[in-house]
Amino acid sequence: MAERMAEISSQSEPKPRVSVVVPAYNEEAAIGDDLAAIRRALEGDACVPYEIIVVDDGSTDRTGAIASACEGVRVIRHAHNLGTGAARTTGVRAARGDVIVMTDADGTYPNHDIPKLLAALADADMVVGARRREAGTLPWLRAPAKWFIRMLASFLTNTHIPDLNSGFRAFKRDVALRYLNILPTTHSWVSTITLAFLSDGYTVTYVPIDYYPRKGRSSFHPITDTYNYITLVVRSIMYFNPLKVFLPVTGLLLLVGIIKFIRDLLVYGSVFYIPGITLLLLFMAVQVGALGLLADLIVRRTKGPPP
Repeated sequence: MAERMAEISSQSEPKPRVSVVVPAYNEEAAIGDDLAAIRRALEGDACVPYEIIVVDDGSTDRTGAIASACEGVRVIRHAHNLGTGAARTTGVRAARGDVIVMTDADGTYPNHDIPKLLAALADADMVVGARRREAGTLPWLRAPAKWFIRMLASFLTNTHIPDLNSGFRAFKRDVALRYLNILPTTHSWVSTITLAFLSDGYTVTYVPIDYYPRKGRSSFHPITDTYNYITLVVRSIMYFNPLKVFLPVTGLLLLVGIIKFIRDLLVYGSVFYIPGITLLLLFMAVQVGALGLLADLIVRRTKGPPP
């Protein structure tokens, strides 16, 4: 009965325009200050109707209790830790606003800049807070890895991407809902949705932001998560535009095969003697190119034309 009354009360409340989704896992050191900063930012932004949703991803500390004690905060709890990506998906599904603002609960993002994201969203489908510097754990390892992943993603999407995996962003909920079924449950969630928007022709803009040292312990694993990021970039482009992966491989194999063929002509002096490795390179180029065209056809028939 109490749950039914709460549901009726929730439905009678005015619909928020902005839903702030905060995934959290063992963030008791920072979540209280972050939630207070979010409220100050939104209450000072011309009184935009908003809601704050904290997704407690199976925390074993006081994260959920602190969030529940904050006025106007809705807490959704996972029974056990599912991953930050899963928490983000839960938050997007539960959100009632047309615009989603996403931030972390570890004190790293400038939540007072949320109005800047919302202002920039007037001319875009997604606005990403692009960090000016890397301040996470093991920056000497994370920075080069993220640079490589960002360059790879920029090449595959033909777009300059200042920050691929920033957790501080705003986007249109109706667009994001289209991709929830392909988004991972890990840290790669934000990178995947960025690539999805870019690959389907949606407008993604970037707002420079400060980035602070986190409070508490990070769940980011520098080796495992870096590997996952590289894998997701290639997998995402394969899903949206497979020719961006297949064509460079085809071109490389064809170039090597032709160079090897010319070299064989000069060495053996006969067009009738072609070593097996040369033929293999040329046949592989044709086969990879054919697979790329087939994959592109399947994608286009499955997804239809871009919006």
